[in-house]
This record gives sequence, C-alpha cells and structure tokens, in this order.
Amino acid sequence: MAIANPVKRIKKTRVTVPSSAAPAGQIQSLTRGLKLLEYIAESHGSVALTDLAQQAGLPNSTTHRLLTTMQQQGFVRQEGDLGLWTIGSHAFVVGSSFLQSRNLLVMVHPMLRQLMEQSGETVNLAVLDTSDYQAVIIDQVQCTALMRMSAPIGGKLPMHASGAGKAFLATLPDEQVVGLLHKKGLHSYTSHTLCAPHNLKEALTQIRKQGFSFDDEEHALGLRCVAACIYDEHREAFAAISISGPVSRITDDRVVTLGALVMQAARTITAQYSGG
Repeated sequence: MAIANPVKRIKKTRVTVPSSAAPAGQIQSLTRGLKLLEYIAESHGSVALTDLAQQAGLPNSTTHRLLTTMQQQGFVRQEGDLGLWTIGSHAFVVGSSFLQSRNLLVMVHPMLRQLMEQSGETVNLAVLDTSDYQAVIIDQVQCTALMRMSAPIGGKLPMHASGAGKAFLATLPDEQVVGLLHKKGLHSYTSHTLCAPHNLKEALTQIRKQGFSFDDEEHALGLRCVAACIYDEHREAFAAISISGPVSRITDDRVVTLGALVMQAARTITAQYSGG
C-alpha cells in the first residue's frame, strides 16, 4: 500500500549512478530495482517513470520493466490518471519502514488503544493491498478479555468477507467491484459468507449509507467486526480501522454503537493524516 503525499517531482540536480555500475557480487537487475525503491521512498509521494529513469540513469523501457516486476509482487503500484509510481503495501510485509516514514503507526496507535478501552474489544489497523486486493493487518491492540480476536500482523483478509475488506469495497464504483469479484471469486469461509453477488451488492449499498461495514461471522464463525475507512489527501481509502470480537459481546444492539465509535476514529485519523 502506498502512503502518498502530494505529488513531488524529484529534483533533477541529483548525481545519478551510471546504469552499468553495480558493485562486485551484486546482481545488476536486483540492485537497480532496490535503487528504484529508494528513489520512490525518498520522493515522499508519487513519481513519474521518466523522473525515476533519469535518477537511476536507465532507459525508460528498462525502468518500466523493473517497476512492472516489482508491481506484480506488490512492492510498488501505479496511481492516478498520470500513472505515477509509489510504494506498494507488500513492502510492509517485509519491513514497515515505509509506513513509519510518514508516521502513520505513531499517529494511529494511540487511537487504537483508546478505541480498545472504549469498546472493550480488539482494534485493528489494515491497509489496502492493491496488488491482489486484500486487506493487510499492520497494527493491532488486543483487549484484555480471555476470549478475544487475534490475527497476525501482516495477515491478509478477504475483501468480500471481512470488515476492513468490505469497507474498502464500498468505496469503489460498482463496475470496479464487479470486475474485481469476477477475477477473485466469492470464496465461502462460513455459512454466513456473502457468496451471491446480489447479496454483497446490497451489503455494500448499506455500508455506503451508514458509513461503516459489518462482518457478521462471514470470515470466521463466532466473530463479528465493524470497520470504517481512512482516507488520504486525495479522498482515496488507503486504510481501515476495525473493532473485532465474539458474537457473545458484539451483540445486535452494540453494532450501531461500535460502528459510531469506529467512524469517529476514522474521521479523526483522516483529518490528522490528510490535513483536511
């Protein structure tokens, strides 16, 4: 997932490393790819292919091949109408420094703890992995109850069968949702999973109306979850905050209350993160 600042053009005065230069013992294509990641990270936002090629001292065609390979693995992604390049969410799975450079975790973690204390349930932060469209858990504050939700950091959640995933889906236009589901399919995890397209479409419509998603034992039996999206300065959903717990505690009459809590937290983080 990319955490994008307003687009910055890389200064063209920087001294570049010749494209043929690679220290002894290093694989040239790997060295070039890692350098491109560094240039993207140093830009603190989205970068044009031509700027990256100039910084790396590479032809545009070679730069594009390297970026495409890294995009297939989720380390970089393209965004916006201009097709600018930015860091991908899979970079977090192998190292979280790209998120810390923008202090997202530092900013959000206190809110996660506050939500846990308010709700008495486990609270999660997930980002959208656009390489394969899944939600990736990047932070979590577990509640103190003996029975509680626990998921590994870096764990992935299905888009159609999780609170964070459905929150992300609800921000997409219907035609994009249809195309995505046609590609990914609607795998059944429990008897509650929304495997029929029309049922999922109705659920997404409801999410857009109420402002938060609700996973009612759709990914794991006995587990419920409410979630709301966090938006960047371009009003694009890039992360989601969720509250998860057992059905015995997240009862029907608590869903709206917890939904209101998670929406307020998401709005606060959005304002702090995007400056709007």
